[in-house]
Amino acid sequence: MKITVVGGGSTYTPELIEGFARRAQLLPVDELVLQDIDAERLAVVGGLSRRILDRHGFRGRLTTTTDLGPALDGAAAVLIQLRVGGQAARLVDETLPNEFGLLGQETTGPGGFAKALRTVPVVLDIATEVRRRSLPGAWIVDFTNPVGIVTRALLDAGHRAVGLCNVAIKFQRQLAARLGTDPDRVRLGHAGLNHLSWIRSVTVDGVDRLPELLTGDALDELAEQVRVPAGALRDLGAIPSYYLHYFYCTDDEVRSQQSGTHRADQVMAIERELLTLYTDPALDRKPELLDRRGGAYYSEAAAALVTSLLTGDGAHHYVNVRNDGVLAGLPDDAVVEVPAQVDTAGPHPEAVPPLPPEMLGLVQSVTAYETLTVEAALTGDRAVARRALVANPLVREWGRADALLNALLAANRRHLPRFFAGEAVDA
Repeated sequence: MKITVVGGGSTYTPELIEGFARRAQLLPVDELVLQDIDAERLAVVGGLSRRILDRHGFRGRLTTTTDLGPALDGAAAVLIQLRVGGQAARLVDETLPNEFGLLGQETTGPGGFAKALRTVPVVLDIATEVRRRSLPGAWIVDFTNPVGIVTRALLDAGHRAVGLCNVAIKFQRQLAARLGTDPDRVRLGHAGLNHLSWIRSVTVDGVDRLPELLTGDALDELAEQVRVPAGALRDLGAIPSYYLHYFYCTDDEVRSQQSGTHRADQVMAIERELLTLYTDPALDRKPELLDRRGGAYYSEAAAALVTSLLTGDGAHHYVNVRNDGVLAGLPDDAVVEVPAQVDTAGPHPEAVPPLPPEMLGLVQSVTAYETLTVEAALTGDRAVARRALVANPLVREWGRADALLNALLAANRRHLPRFFAGEAVDA
């Protein structure tokens, strides 16, 4: 069995490798392949990954390569975790919108829009090669943000794909610790879109423990964790994803960013330090610093999901899939993030209670934005791109969207040839 990681030079990769190593008895992998266009990073990350596998007594082989084709040949599953333009592009995504009085964030709002335009065509090109070179029926697992938009593009193109985010499993682990129970006993009523979801129940052995979490000190601690006022959690009767902070507290976040506080700066510094740590020949496990990079529990979620897809164990996961009637009020072709049982046929979403109006309205708006964003990314149509920005609740105004689009396209010109057809694009 061969599993390939596209974007294997990511600083996340050692955690992912650790996840596969721990599951070797459940998922017998003959070959793990790390592919990346950055040979230098790949050598550093690959070195640490080999040491991690050696520590676990992994009996298969680890291959590193900059060549996509051989990396995909015969793969049973392909994980995609790339960042088109690197951290430098992310910094632009987070800072440029501030010049228009708007929020800058790498997966939502206008920054997420720019990232989607850069990413969707690249991922679809990779997926075409997966279809051509990997095993028949090979699964694509997308961890590349914005996950909901990228997964939608993959499914629209007919690929066998599922989107994965670490938000739900992170909440599951944290809430289990808070409740003093094993995470496997906790089931979350987690539903919405990627990075736009709410937890409306926290069930332990059939008993919903959410009401007690929304009172007293527990409520205050959760509110601080998700950066949303406690009163909002109380009114919603739910725990919002911490990405809802950008929608519920937009003005506060914009003011903070305009004062010079951006996550991208922190991540770039962490990545530099991580890559230095990874070169230590004595290091054979992921360093604690990686937890500050983000993506906590990604290794557990990804390795467990691939195990279910390839062995058919029917385990419970939180995934991004076609709606197909799961969330009432959304079109069937929307991509939603919901609980599902997963086997070799793919995810089988669980029934989800209808969203209340204040949640549904926001989800409907963002779904419209996502639909238009995929179309804009594939066509390079500026009118469609402007419509996408206007549909985005974090942009809305037409005049602002027009000027913003021009700035985003100029800043990302080398990555967006479709928008500059017939014009020279710098290499």
